[in-house]
Amino acid sequence: MVATALSAAPVLVTGGSGYIAGFLIRRLLDAGCTVHTTVRRREREAPLRALLAAHGGDGGDGGDDGMRLRVFEADLMADAGWAEAAAGCALVAHVASPLPRGVPRHADELVVPARDGALRVLRAARDAGARRVVMTSSVAAIAYGRGRGEHHFTEADWTNTARPGLTPYILSKTIAERAARDWVAAEGGGLELCTINPSVVLGPVWSGDYSASVVLVKMLLDGRIAACPDIGFGVVDVRDVAELHERALIAPGLAGERFIASGRFFKLIEVASVLRAGLGARAARVPTRTLPDWLMRLAAPFSSVARAAATELGSVRHQSPAHTLAVLGWKTRPEEESILDCARSLLDQGLVRA
Repeated sequence: MVATALSAAPVLVTGGSGYIAGFLIRRLLDAGCTVHTTVRRREREAPLRALLAAHGGDGGDGGDDGMRLRVFEADLMADAGWAEAAAGCALVAHVASPLPRGVPRHADELVVPARDGALRVLRAARDAGARRVVMTSSVAAIAYGRGRGEHHFTEADWTNTARPGLTPYILSKTIAERAARDWVAAEGGGLELCTINPSVVLGPVWSGDYSASVVLVKMLLDGRIAACPDIGFGVVDVRDVAELHERALIAPGLAGERFIASGRFFKLIEVASVLRAGLGARAARVPTRTLPDWLMRLAAPFSSVARAAATELGSVRHQSPAHTLAVLGWKTRPEEESILDCARSLLDQGLVRA
């Protein structure tokens, strides 16, 4: 059914070398689709094709999958390349977004490319005659800015950007999604937009070029976190997020929709416990203690990472995927499986400190 629904015209997936995008491209190629994708620099094309070939089929130049994958050079901060990438595409998955491994000094380092990049993709999609854009947003646009305590969120909620201390990433996701929705309402014509809002995306990694969300697991395995601060996040599997994008591309009647993609909320110390229980001696460096709040606050003036974490101490954010299940029939696999598959792939590829 998926192949029939998608194969009539190419599908554009932006940010082809990204974590979620790689799994989505692989699914679409397996379903028989022709895929257009973008990379910031042309030299990223060969490694992308090699990874796709190594994980499920022929992503290279020699086989059917390679012929059905077209790679375009396009950057979120420039107009060049987007019209060519979107040409002929009826469906667009806008997955590309800046996500640095550290905390930028200025919020605009993330906000501007996230917002302006989304608008570039939307314009290109509209001008190419696409009928739908599925945009990867985040629960960062839904569930932050409430402070300490237990909170419950649905797609109707928005992050409170007026609260001091929000990280540039949280601001960028919230501002970019709002800007995209405002633009479609004002200038989109018949273009449909829906967003997918994942929590922390874990699961297997294909190479050392992985998402910043995976860094959390790597830091635990490396022993770079001696004790766990009282912070946490929802967990969702990258394979399930890719599947959700695919469903959102083809299901009817999704204009304006938001879909939370999240499993249950884990405190960081709970993630550490899953790693120790599932990995045994391979998790020897994983911490066993919780860091006192006062110590995190003491470190905050001297560390951007500690400062960002300090704003969320004691916050429990339950992000319900009930609407996603009801509309698209989607649910994620057990969170422990995602955490351990992420850790094992990091260890097996030698990406954890020896």
